[in-house]
Amino acid sequence: MLYGIYTLIGTAYLLSLIMFFGYVYMSEFDFNQMPPLSRSLPLILLSMYIVVILVSAYKLLKHNYKSMEQNKALENKFLQTQLQLKEEEFRFLKMQIHPHFLFNTLNTLYGFALKKADEAPEMILKLSNLLDYILYQIDKPKVLLSEEINHIEDYIGLEKMRFHDTLDIQLDNDNTNQDFQVAPMLLIPFVENSFKHGNLINGILTINIKITTTDNMLIFSISNSFTDNENKKDGIGLKNIKKRLEMLYPNQYELIIQTKEQKFDVILKLKINV
Repeated sequence: MLYGIYTLIGTAYLLSLIMFFGYVYMSEFDFNQMPPLSRSLPLILLSMYIVVILVSAYKLLKHNYKSMEQNKALENKFLQTQLQLKEEEFRFLKMQIHPHFLFNTLNTLYGFALKKADEAPEMILKLSNLLDYILYQIDKPKVLLSEEINHIEDYIGLEKMRFHDTLDIQLDNDNTNQDFQVAPMLLIPFVENSFKHGNLINGILTINIKITTTDNMLIFSISNSFTDNENKKDGIGLKNIKKRLEMLYPNQYELIIQTKEQKFDVILKLKINV
């Protein structure tokens, strides 16, 4: 509004000067002797406002262009900051997975060392394979599904040594495309939670794992026996895996967690871009 008022005042002032200049210097105060173009007040006003509009439009376009550049720079900075925060959060989640997974395994190894059991060397070998996977492979964005399954088998082997005859575990991964690629340490935390929160029924901990793939879908299901509601409390690994799924596979997964008939079931359906 101020800009419009200033424009009207300025044009009126300039118009007065033009008319005065025309009367005094060009026509000696004789209207008929004035140039034809200077006699038409609408024409003079129109000319004035055309100039004002053109100058204003140029200024506005220039201002908008600078504003767009500034907004774009701010938006890029904001997105970059968000990306850095996501990366830091992802690193934090992986740091949580490492100690949680390793402490359980080291405790088992400590028990074997105290007993001087013959299985200790084999356990150390399997643990070294898992450490290699955790320390070096987990920094990769994707690993082959076959590698993830191999390390699940190593983890199961370690737990079999700890549970001996009190463990009944089945792993079915026959119908899988081994060339599928997934985020590292994506499935092991589910297996770890089954051992951590599972309960023995009639002296046996029962765990069933099934991994299948279709054209572009990975289906992972795991169930373990339980006798109370302890499983309903998400462990560190399960909480982390939910966050990782949300970060790595947004709108590409379905996670079902349910309890029924002394069983705790987890089903993960994951869309894989192949």
